[in-house]
Amino acid sequence: MTQVIIANRLGDGVVVFRGADNQWVESINDSLAIDNDAQAESLLNASQEDEVANLIIDPYLIEVTETDGQRVPTVYREAIRANGPSIQKDGQQ
Repeated sequence: MTQVIIANRLGDGVVVFRGADNQWVESINDSLAIDNDAQAESLLNASQEDEVANLIIDPYLIEVTETDGQRVPTVYREAIRANGPSIQKDGQQ
């Protein structure tokens, strides 16, 4: 099971993902893929330190799969968070 860490940037509320260089990135495809529980726990703890430092809010792990070279969340709610709202700027779905 591959996972990534998702959160919201505190300054503007944008959905962000923990990147390979321990920075917060806006694209799920730039996120760090986590494949083992020990690494997941360690990175989630580090992410929670970023929450205490007021960089991000509510970090947690989500499961992803690879489809056509793209990371795709396995849960619909997380897919919406990763790819933006399900409604267009003109109000159409």
